[in-house]
Amino acid sequence: MSDIISYPGEENHLDLLFKNETFWLTQKQIAELFSVERTVVTKHLKKVFFSGEVDEKSNVQKMHIAGSDKPIMFYNLDIVLSVGYRVNTKKGTQFRQWATRVLHKKMKESWRKEENQKNMHLKELESLLQLVQSTLHQKELSHPEALGLLSIITEYTHSWLLFHQYDENQLPFPSQFSPAESIHLEYTEAKNAINELKENLKKKGEASDLFGLERSGSLEGIFGSVYQSAFTKEMYPSIAEKSAHLLYFIVKNHPFADGNKRIGAFLFLVFLAKNKCLENSSGEKKINDNGLVAITLLIAESDPKQKDILIKLVVNFLQED
Repeated sequence: MSDIISYPGEENHLDLLFKNETFWLTQKQIAELFSVERTVVTKHLKKVFFSGEVDEKSNVQKMHIAGSDKPIMFYNLDIVLSVGYRVNTKKGTQFRQWATRVLHKKMKESWRKEENQKNMHLKELESLLQLVQSTLHQKELSHPEALGLLSIITEYTHSWLLFHQYDENQLPFPSQFSPAESIHLEYTEAKNAINELKENLKKKGEASDLFGLERSGSLEGIFGSVYQSAFTKEMYPSIAEKSAHLLYFIVKNHPFADGNKRIGAFLFLVFLAKNKCLENSSGEKKINDNGLVAITLLIAESDPKQKDILIKLVVNFLQED
């Protein structure tokens, strides 16, 4: 973040660049600031760097400015003050006092901004905790619905993935691999997976004919939303964001007549596994089974206004370790 701040000099005002919590001036501005020729500034800069008083590499930057087709050399406050004390002690002192006041003011503004951001995060956390408490109050994890969801996550997803990896001769060695771009879970592939899941559940008496029965194009629309782009840029660029939205949209939008939560959690894990992001470097699931049950139920019970915080929660679980 950079700003242009005007320095009210005795002879003329200078518009100075403020960036990375310090001021940056060109050689021309340093010369104008201290009322000396630019050649004098160049001479003293060489002395400052040669003596080791200020490190040149970390205190000098090339930056592009309006009206110039080439980058311009900028020198930070430490260098400017070193030159100022050599060529014009009085003006150097005045500039140091002014810069100190401005820096102090900027630090206070930055601190307030950080405090406001912390307060926003605290409010989000409070909102999430209230949602967790409300959900736990209404649905214990021993609830049949939660147990059915847990069964999908622990048993059927694992079996389905192993079967298809074996069938396609793609059983991988245990390793962590996060591609820069996600591998799409296609709509037809998801439908086939759901149908296989349904058949397995029906054999065990755990699903009816309504399970996985799609409401006219609803799931296809969800996949379109997950992979949507705007101006050639993906709306949800990371694998974590795509998987979180896939889970949220399926659970919240009810694309099926029955089984939305179980199918949402199932496809969430299938998508992550296909992108080899289901486990961390230690071979453990990034979201354990009970955790995914809890998150899925949270999404189901949540107010639509809480979507962003729930997406953040899932994405944070999926961060690289």
